[in-house]
Amino acid sequence: MHPPLRFSIAPMLDWTDRHCRYFHRLMSKNTLLYTEMVTTGAILHGKGDYLGYSEQEHPIALQLGGSDPQALAECAKRAEDLAYDEVNLNVGCPSDRVQNGRFGACLMAEPKLVAECVAKMQQQVSIPVTVKTRIGIDEQDSYPFLQDFIETVAEAGCETFIIHARKAWLSGLSPKQNRDIPPLNYQRAYQVKQDYPQLNISINGGITDLEQAETHLRHVDGVMVGREAYQNPYILAQVDQRIFDAANEPLSRHQVVELMLPYIEQHLANGGRLQHISRHMLGLFQGCVGARAWRRHLSENAHKPGAGIELMQEALAKVPLAQTA
Repeated sequence: MHPPLRFSIAPMLDWTDRHCRYFHRLMSKNTLLYTEMVTTGAILHGKGDYLGYSEQEHPIALQLGGSDPQALAECAKRAEDLAYDEVNLNVGCPSDRVQNGRFGACLMAEPKLVAECVAKMQQQVSIPVTVKTRIGIDEQDSYPFLQDFIETVAEAGCETFIIHARKAWLSGLSPKQNRDIPPLNYQRAYQVKQDYPQLNISINGGITDLEQAETHLRHVDGVMVGREAYQNPYILAQVDQRIFDAANEPLSRHQVVELMLPYIEQHLANGGRLQHISRHMLGLFQGCVGARAWRRHLSENAHKPGAGIELMQEALAKVPLAQTA
């Protein structure tokens, strides 16, 4: 079981890769970081290193996409062997591509299959197996529908649910629209915690600052922040003190950039491009004087051959130190 109070960053496709996670970890030691969703097929049959990460990223969870219990169990085992701290099953992604593979949000309609997946994974590993879900799909968005899903999957041994407090429309809306158009219903997630106090319930969807997070934590066990943590990453600097009551002093924005430089140098030495990392850092100075100059300098130059840490230092010099304290 996880500690009762959690703060995490949502798995976001094309965003929360290992470079993004390393960057986020500098600002918060305690936040749980998630990989992008990785399909079982990619892990079992793909050529890439889909499970690689840096030691510094702990605590880190692997999010899996799939619906074959055996394949999920095998991937969970690989995750545990690689010392991941949690394995999470995606029952929330609404994209067509995902539905065709019979995973993501469409699995809400098959709670027994999800329960079987969870049970098989748990037989293989001792790390927590968790489920990220929506509050409903299409016309199936009543509270009893969500209750049936939660009860069935909890009976299989799942103790932690991350609830994106919107339903998903499986046809007619794009994944992007599904993040905004279906209305948020936080009360639905609160109700789950009330009715199943023994379960660990985290809430996700539309959370844009730590005040909101603290409000949610009066009703549920954890908060998962998505786009805001990506677009305005410096909100993480206050998380350890405010959410986890930790004593560590927040780094300044300039310190965060300085600490990224050795990591960037290593990436470049291994044949990587500056842009692979700098794209995750564009929002670091949001709200500060010089933020636009920082973003522009990186956006216009980081993709160029030979771009290195000098470019980061040039961009940093455009942000007055006094303005970012």
